[in-house]
Amino acid sequence: MAEIIKMPKMSDTMEEGVIAAWLKKEGDTVKAGDILAEVETDKATMELEAYEEGTLLHIGVKEKEAAPINAVIAVIGDPGEDITTLLKEAAQTTKKQEANPAESPRVVPTTSSAVDTSASSPTPSTPAHIFASPLAKKMAKEKGYELANIQGTGAGSRIIKRDIEKMATTMPPQKNLPTPTLPSSVGEEYYEDIPASTMRKTIAKRLVESKFSAPHFYLTVNVDMDQVVAARPSINEYAPIKVSFNDIIIKAASMAIRQHPAVNTEWLHDKIRYNKHIHMGVAVAIEAGLIVPVLRFADNKSLAAIALEAKMLRQKALDQRLSPQDLKGSTFTISNLGMLGIESFTAIVNPPAACILAVGEVKQIPVVKEGEVVPGYAMKVTLSCDHRAVDGAVGAAFLQTFKQLLEDPRKMLVY
Repeated sequence: MAEIIKMPKMSDTMEEGVIAAWLKKEGDTVKAGDILAEVETDKATMELEAYEEGTLLHIGVKEKEAAPINAVIAVIGDPGEDITTLLKEAAQTTKKQEANPAESPRVVPTTSSAVDTSASSPTPSTPAHIFASPLAKKMAKEKGYELANIQGTGAGSRIIKRDIEKMATTMPPQKNLPTPTLPSSVGEEYYEDIPASTMRKTIAKRLVESKFSAPHFYLTVNVDMDQVVAARPSINEYAPIKVSFNDIIIKAASMAIRQHPAVNTEWLHDKIRYNKHIHMGVAVAIEAGLIVPVLRFADNKSLAAIALEAKMLRQKALDQRLSPQDLKGSTFTISNLGMLGIESFTAIVNPPAACILAVGEVKQIPVVKEGEVVPGYAMKVTLSCDHRAVDGAVGAAFLQTFKQLLEDPRKMLVY
């Protein structure tokens, strides 16, 4: 008997999915566990896995097209089976099922992010049994590499970004690559329109909603970082992994939140949720945009543990291997642009959390100490708050404690 495959809800904020690539075509035999397609969501590209055996009788959504959750995207059944009635019934009940989603196919995170699906379709030179992420396919095409010559290291020997990068260290890009199109004359207007990815569109939507629905206010303090700069070399003598300034900032912010839990809140329209746990969102810039993996129970972790987990999350983000669980549940967010030389900035609140801390560069400047101008290390931070959930005095008290912890790191040992 034929079974309908519907667009599954692959993340908590997903409203629709884009079929990045079909890995099976109509008429193909399908086994349980086979990957049917790659689906681009608002957070990542996921693999759509078959849970029934049979023949792929129908594909309802073309590559590069979007489909809402619960939309019919495929049908698996017996060869030659008549599915006309089944499709008509499914079309009539889709709206009702949106309110009560039916059981969806099992999905497995891939190593690719929803960055670019322009090269996600198998090319004539790519055998059907070779699996590669959309980004890996795009990179291989740009460099002139044949996927058949590349050993995949992803799940199920899937070819991923790092495999293409490894190939590039041993084989230069092939010389028969097409020459980029350039303007034909000086002064000619020239541009390229690139469709926004699902992730970029979701980022835009969420930030617009946050900026224009949440009344933001901003609090800025200047932190004396002399003690942190002096202590960090000693910390790294004993730490099993290198501890960065950002790791120390995460630790200090987590401890300050513990003392001021009112900043660890969410505005839920008819109520305010006071989170008792501290899940720190750490913003990471990737090709597709700003992504916020979550360091869970940050206040219960040592500096070394924070450093290790933050490094792992950042690498997973850069390799586009983050799972939906890695991106879910932040109660407070830190965005650090100090490593890019940014002195100070303001960040937009990352909903549903009510606060985000924008961290600037740790830099040496002239400071006045005991009546004399001397060199010193300083850092500016700006706390953005959703005024519906957090008042100015609450944010100011948090920043005061945060500043005290960094200006005397020994306090982090006793709080």
